[in-house]
Amino acid sequence: MAVSWKAFHAVVVDHSFHRVRKEDALYLGGCSAPNASKLFSLQETKLTWTGKPAMWPVYLQKRQNQARVFCSAAVSSGTVSALEKIDFKKLQNGSDIRGVAVAGVEGEPVNLTEPVTEAIAAGFVGWLLEKKKADGSRRLRVSVGHDSRISADSLQAAVARGIAGAGLDVILYGLASTPAMFNSTLTKDEDSLCPVDGSIMITASHLPYNRNGFKFFTSSGGLGKADITDILSRAAQIYNNVSEDILNASKQAASKLLRRVDYMKVYTSDLVKAVRKAAGNMERPLEGFHIVVDAGNGAGGFFPGSVLDPLGAVTSGSQFLEPDGMFPNHIPNPEDKSAMAAITKAVRDHKADLGIIFDTDVDRSAAVDSTGREFNRNRLIALMSAIVLEEHPGTTIVTDSVTSDGLTAFIENKLGGKHHRFKRGYKNVIDEAIRLNSIGEESHLAIETSGHGALKENHWLDDGAYLMVKLLNKLAASKATRESLGSSVLTKLIEGLEEAEVAVELRLKIDQNHDDIIGGTFRDYGEAVLKHLENVADLDPNLQKAPVNYEGVRVSGYGGWFLLRLSLHDPVLPLNIEAPTKEAASNLALAVLSTVKEFNALDFSALQKFIDSV
Repeated sequence: MAVSWKAFHAVVVDHSFHRVRKEDALYLGGCSAPNASKLFSLQETKLTWTGKPAMWPVYLQKRQNQARVFCSAAVSSGTVSALEKIDFKKLQNGSDIRGVAVAGVEGEPVNLTEPVTEAIAAGFVGWLLEKKKADGSRRLRVSVGHDSRISADSLQAAVARGIAGAGLDVILYGLASTPAMFNSTLTKDEDSLCPVDGSIMITASHLPYNRNGFKFFTSSGGLGKADITDILSRAAQIYNNVSEDILNASKQAASKLLRRVDYMKVYTSDLVKAVRKAAGNMERPLEGFHIVVDAGNGAGGFFPGSVLDPLGAVTSGSQFLEPDGMFPNHIPNPEDKSAMAAITKAVRDHKADLGIIFDTDVDRSAAVDSTGREFNRNRLIALMSAIVLEEHPGTTIVTDSVTSDGLTAFIENKLGGKHHRFKRGYKNVIDEAIRLNSIGEESHLAIETSGHGALKENHWLDDGAYLMVKLLNKLAASKATRESLGSSVLTKLIEGLEEAEVAVELRLKIDQNHDDIIGGTFRDYGEAVLKHLENVADLDPNLQKAPVNYEGVRVSGYGGWFLLRLSLHDPVLPLNIEAPTKEAASNLALAVLSTVKEFNALDFSALQKFIDSV
């Protein structure tokens, strides 16, 4: 069996975080790593290395369920002393990796350096080889793309070195969207070197210019929290054992195993085909529509030219399409008020039928109709629910925890579907929809108020461009049937959605240095706050706890509701309040304040300020 020397070396090193036993020692010319027996489930098997001038024979012998590997190859065990110490655990952000990649912001030291990035990429390779049960019969391929951030090129080069140094093929896409990266694991097109075995997207979504990070995919979807923890554990060990020889070998490998592909042409072609199909295979089904796009200087600038123009739409007035990692015009975030104001203004100024806006890496989106009415947050969920329930009557719509009571009534009473309100976090929402399907409850849409939306028909990928394609399908179909022209066909779909007059999110910070927390954790403190609020709500006749709730404490009262929950990552208790009047919102806020004010480590000034303002 042929196995890449560099791949084996990387796997050996990145497995060294497992439990150490002397019997498990792997000897490689002075470099040892534990649990070598777990690398290959072979008995009396002869391996040959590929990728070195000579072929090195190696024998794995099974002895009491353990294996020893001996090789005469000389591998330097000296580490690079100049590398900074990095806490890899702090780079985890749920199912993503996030860090500071650019210096210059006070109080934010760089922790996502090129060596750290190279180690993370090699850690992913180790994880991937294990998941794919690679047997050396072929070399695995990993695609790499990035958004418009200013640190993208340097990190992409480091990722390429980490992958190639482990013996895998690197397929560089350059500027790309996150959904396209996942799609590359599914596409069957050898001309584009697809499908790839794994994919890495370099992005930090809408975060400031100095941040960056990574998202990982296989054909099974995006990696979960446990996978990221695993990869970072491997990366930490690789980083701490790196040598100059290994770094130099990685550079040489990258030059040999690296190829470039314009995969975005393949991805956008599929989007165009989807709209044409919905319109009865019309070549230019959007002819007569004026659609403007705001890419926020992120990776979404492809959409007007590569998707809308071939479909016949007029796209003049589209803005901020040029990639610029300093994001000079507005935050590329469909939840941001200034971003939504920018696309709304563009629609009105150019008298467009529809406006579309993306976040930095195009896994989130929102829209604006011809009157300037925004389709984001609850409205976007209502719109997508209406479209999906037309196609799949009675299906369950899975959302995050902060969606409104009005949305529930709309989905269940107006549309005839079922609303399953779950936790915050797009991966939580998607995984819950998949779980429901696995137990026999049909669900075709998982969507967050943030603009992350995934459909069963699209492999549960949260794809902002695909969400917008679903809207375009409605426009194209309405034109084909001469039902309507313009975005009014979309606006009509959410008629009857009740919306609160007041909707706010306040952040109550927990002071981790307060005496009340010394010896404990902010999570324990936050849970104590929630438990106390829950007990008080039970005793208040004006309040009623939600009968089914998966996150925090959700309470209805005074015609509105509030949800207090603990942040996924930060020492913060976000508080969402929605109410039909300012007075009702004030009553709900006062109910929370009277309960939490006895917790001295909790900063409730934002709550007090809100009460004073209404």
